[in-house]
Amino acid sequence: FDIIYGRGISKEGEILDLGVESNLIEKSGTWYSYNGERLGQGRENAKSFLRDHPELISDIDTKIRQACNLKPLAGAALVAAD
Repeated sequence: FDIIYGRGISKEGEILDLGVESNLIEKSGTWYSYNGERLGQGRENAKSFLRDHPELISDIDTKIRQACNLKPLAGAALVAAD
């Protein structure tokens, strides 16, 4: 996981890493893709794209939890750090 000064742990970075590990996010060279949509070239660009699209973070988070047989977060909203 990434620790960012003044912000804490990067939710986007964690989702990106876990998505790649669980084969939900495809990594081809330096490109990251999800469901055929390119998230960005390079890790920082992909994290930035996810930060700008919180609904995508929520979707990937839910699928990661399902893949790991974890319960979804009931009523909790994923909040991107400012």
